[in-house]
Amino acid sequence: FVFTSYSLFFFTLSVVAECQRQLLRASGPTSQTIPRNLPVRTFAAVKALKKDKKENTEELKKQKRVIDDKDRHKPYGKTAWAPVDDVYIMRYYPRTIYDAADAIDMLKNFQALDFTPHKQPVYIDLRLNMKLEKKKKVDPFVSTVHLPHPFKTEMNKVLVFTEDTNQAKVAKENGAVFAGGAELIQPILDDEISADFYVAVPDILPKLVPLKNKLRKKFPKSKRGSVGIHIPKMLELFKTGHEYMVESDCYIRTQVLDVPKEHIFNNLQAILIDVCSHRPASMGPFIERAIICSQTSEAVWFKSEDVLPKSAEEKEE
Repeated sequence: FVFTSYSLFFFTLSVVAECQRQLLRASGPTSQTIPRNLPVRTFAAVKALKKDKKENTEELKKQKRVIDDKDRHKPYGKTAWAPVDDVYIMRYYPRTIYDAADAIDMLKNFQALDFTPHKQPVYIDLRLNMKLEKKKKVDPFVSTVHLPHPFKTEMNKVLVFTEDTNQAKVAKENGAVFAGGAELIQPILDDEISADFYVAVPDILPKLVPLKNKLRKKFPKSKRGSVGIHIPKMLELFKTGHEYMVESDCYIRTQVLDVPKEHIFNNLQAILIDVCSHRPASMGPFIERAIICSQTSEAVWFKSEDVLPKSAEEKEE
């Protein structure tokens, strides 16, 4: 009998299988579970972060990346420090921030080049840093400042709350439109009388509580200088004073003047000093960005710190 290659192969398999059966019978009953090939993990388990480490990583993520361009041959993400050509794409170069006096000169030159009226309102746009320590913020405020060169043609109407007849007489003599006590509350609620500003003496404030919802931001407050005993001084401020307020949590947009340039600078200085007085002195600079523009010209960025006198600047620092 001659074995072929195929028959030899199958014969070998049958012999091996029979040997395995004999061994299984000799060793007794065994488990019939089929062994599984467990997957081999090729990566290490990540160790759970502790609470303090997790907080530290979150703080690092929140911190903004500060890039120092002092020793760079060009600013980060820009083409060069200054353009060479007269016409260039602005986003490729750092924005130029001018001195306040130069910014006002440029603004007036733009008006001459554009053939726009030379006497037109000039506005400033300020962005404030309202943050304080421990996640606190400066509350949005409304303020009135006496400008060195007022530009309003008409005086503001001022109403004085006082129950003293002598004080009411003084208020009338100094230009108050209305002066009186609690008898003025109902006419104000009925819209029979109104004014641009409302000032009061401290003694009458508890009786003016019904007017809080009606007057809202115009309600007399000591922080705004509308509560005091010096009635002539308050009337002098509010009759010709310029009012501005913080909008959208951190922006101030208000008019400065039209002409001449020296008057614009003086009014600008008065407004910036008053703005910086509303921030605690130990909290650093208050104005993050300052822009000046007119109705028809492009906006010019200027350095607010150059406008502030040294005393006010030291308070800001």
